[in-house]
Amino acid sequence: IETHDAKRRDLEQQARMLKELGYDGAGHNGLDQVKERLSTLDQVGLRLFQIYVAIDVGPDRQAYDPRLIECFSLLKGRGTQVALTLRGLPPGDPSGDPRAVSILRELADAAAANQVELVLYPHTGDWVQAVEDAVRVAEKVDRPNLGVMFNLCHWLRVSRDRDFEHALRLCGPWLRAVSINGAEEYSHQPDWSEYIQPLGKGSFDVLRFLEVLREVGYSGPIGLQCYGIPGDVAEHLAASMTTWRRYQEALSARPAARPGP
Repeated sequence: IETHDAKRRDLEQQARMLKELGYDGAGHNGLDQVKERLSTLDQVGLRLFQIYVAIDVGPDRQAYDPRLIECFSLLKGRGTQVALTLRGLPPGDPSGDPRAVSILRELADAAAANQVELVLYPHTGDWVQAVEDAVRVAEKVDRPNLGVMFNLCHWLRVSRDRDFEHALRLCGPWLRAVSINGAEEYSHQPDWSEYIQPLGKGSFDVLRFLEVLREVGYSGPIGLQCYGIPGDVAEHLAASMTTWRRYQEALSARPAARPGP
């Protein structure tokens, strides 16, 4: 929020705004001001759902900020996930698997000691940019507290098809977090203006996506991606919440299909 809000709200103002708009909590980017974020959310009864942290799997590089291990103790018992982007090698390069698995097992074991869950965050241009790569790595790491996140905007950018049902089923039991937003189904723009919009905008059928999430048995957190949306964030967050509530009403009116294999 703080990087794109025309009103430049501080953490305390952000927390109050999210509470007033009806959100359950927030995410946090990086390891700066984590204590302050927790405190401001605690004051209004909201939850910190995720912290986003970059991991470097390239050879002869520092894999992660050492503050990450310290951060796990701050998150103990809070139900906060740490979402990891993995960079440092060309997208999908399998030569990075052994080093990545070693790093991620080390982090997963440290996180488990503090009851913290990790999720691999596929991000366009990173070593793990495709859902398929995230699942492959998660299977190799093989730790119960490490899973995969499905980010709609990055999947739209990276995927060559639009078969999100197949992609979600591929994630299977590794799927632990999802982010959504309004989007065009296809975009050739180099920026994110068409793949990240407020809910209700764009041609992509987000309601059907949510229906498939229910069909595959997903019941974890669903976050709102709003990176780069210009203007006063209170306005587009309010619009997205209105659409979200409409989606929930529509889903409630539709019989739930039995989860498939």
